[in-house]
Amino acid sequence: MENYGQNGAVPGEPVKKDENSRRGNWGNQIEFVLTSVGYAVGLGNVWRFPYLCYRNGGGAFMLPYFIMLVFCGIPLFFLELSFGQFASQGCLGVWKISPMFKGVGYGMMVVSTYIGIYYNVVICIAFYYFFMSMTNLLPWTYCNNPWNTPDCSGVVGNSLANVTTSLVAGVSEVVNRTKRTSPSEEYWKHYVLNISDDIGNFGEVRLPILGCLAVSWLVVFLCLIRGVKSSGKVVYFTATFPYVVLTILFIRGITLDGAINGIMYYLTPQWQKVLDAKVWGDAASQIFYSLGCAWGGLITMASYNKFHNNCFRDSIIISITNCATSVYAGFVIFSILGFMAHNLNVPVSEVADHGPGLAFVAYPEALTLLPISPLWSLLFFFMLILLGLGTQFCLLETLVTAIVDEIGTDWIIRNKTVVTLSVAVAGFLLGVPLTTRAGIYWLLLMDNYAASFSLVIISCIMCICVMYVYGHRNYFRDVEMMLGFPPPLFFKVCWRFISPIIISFILIFTVIQYKPITYNDYVYPRWSLAIGFAMALSSVVCIPIYALYKISRSPGATFRERLKNACKAHPKWGPALREHRTGRYAPMASEDTVEARPFKEKEELKEELKEEEKERKDEISLTIQGSNGSTNTHNNPNPSA
Repeated sequence: MENYGQNGAVPGEPVKKDENSRRGNWGNQIEFVLTSVGYAVGLGNVWRFPYLCYRNGGGAFMLPYFIMLVFCGIPLFFLELSFGQFASQGCLGVWKISPMFKGVGYGMMVVSTYIGIYYNVVICIAFYYFFMSMTNLLPWTYCNNPWNTPDCSGVVGNSLANVTTSLVAGVSEVVNRTKRTSPSEEYWKHYVLNISDDIGNFGEVRLPILGCLAVSWLVVFLCLIRGVKSSGKVVYFTATFPYVVLTILFIRGITLDGAINGIMYYLTPQWQKVLDAKVWGDAASQIFYSLGCAWGGLITMASYNKFHNNCFRDSIIISITNCATSVYAGFVIFSILGFMAHNLNVPVSEVADHGPGLAFVAYPEALTLLPISPLWSLLFFFMLILLGLGTQFCLLETLVTAIVDEIGTDWIIRNKTVVTLSVAVAGFLLGVPLTTRAGIYWLLLMDNYAASFSLVIISCIMCICVMYVYGHRNYFRDVEMMLGFPPPLFFKVCWRFISPIIISFILIFTVIQYKPITYNDYVYPRWSLAIGFAMALSSVVCIPIYALYKISRSPGATFRERLKNACKAHPKWGPALREHRTGRYAPMASEDTVEARPFKEKEELKEELKEEEKERKDEISLTIQGSNGSTNTHNNPNPSA
């Protein structure tokens, strides 16, 4: 019995188990939405957004944040989803739209590689804290451990009395108390990391962290062992359970003494800061980086959608969910920080932090003040693990899909699991240096440089290519053919004008506001900053290098002819399945239609038809294993049915 109008299909189109028999599709549309939410909602929602809020005027930051969401975030999100879904290809295959720009896809792969390496190290540290929380007393509660220094001053039990005594002792003691070293900070620096004094002094590998890194990569591999068929099932848990934990922590947080002070600090607007360009720059950057634009993951996830899925609806749902999660996480974090400030008798601004400092120092310390603290610690770090894994799944799938689509042989499609394992093993080995005593320095270097201004440049070039090289009218017609309706006028204007302008603003802002990276009091040496810039440029440089290569290999007597041929769409650009290649892309077109098809000569079309017929015969005769790992023998004369 045929079902209609489900799983993203347009009314009247039969729903099939797998529309694309070679690559596979999502089991249903909920899996795609949950995976995309898990990809966009990551650790940055918990540790970066709240920090930016209180640094940039509290509630006043929300205004530029939501304006940037509407004019930049959602349009770019929709652009990438529609791009990948229309071609059913990963971040490399989609550049048949204009082969000269395929370097953008390689740049996305480089960025995803860097992020995938260090992101899993953060997840593995969360795993470590999760395992260490399985105890009656959290190990970072008191200052009586072998790794503690004389500067350690706790806030629990007897240590609180010491703090009170220091208040009476004099002003100098008050200063020392305010700038105390907490047990959680010393546990983080001296025990978990055993941090060295310099980025070049690697020291020994921290075996517990290395073990957790192996666990982390093993979990990611097992969840992706059958491609989107397995990850699509896992995200039912990994994408939804963090919200359960956030809600539990929120309910617990608002019942604590001083919680309201933290929330008021988080929400109270300082309207004068809205006039500060830096606030708008931070808002635009946070939207851009938080949604995962230009990583290649959005294109990859959308490529497994059915052709007529309503990705316009999905882009709005996922973008708003991502930003709402950031705001919600802010309530959770600041209720705890308000409680912590109340206990320490200091302003909220002095206990708040961002990045690893919030996740592995400030928050663990706050957890020690709660009754049944190991339980809350387990919940918090379990939430961090799930938030991280949701993003990591997509990063790994982006690389695997790009490799499989690019090679495209039957063997590589049947053995996609081998590719996944190879990428996971390579990611683990490349992450080993980050588990040394100097690992945290390298992790922060990669976080600050590998995916900073390079993402902005990649996204800007992608917009220019699709809108101005391929042509906005062509792309609008493609979207209308896929969705059944053209992109709304607002999105047409944003794609062509507003979003590229905002992206350029982010790039300029990033350059103007650049400051050399530091870690606490440690200043990075120049040679390490040079490595950071090299990482940032390594993804961007793919674009001009590949463009020059493609121009040199394109036919033409003059440079201008070769440039024109390198830019025009490949004959195979368009919907992946024969049944969807209608209108301009129809393979059995009349002579007039052949003339009208974009960027295609008659000879190229005839050649393409021969290739498609050959592939069609191969699909009928071959037994092909899809990305879901199952083996399907195609006896049906229509292999895509």
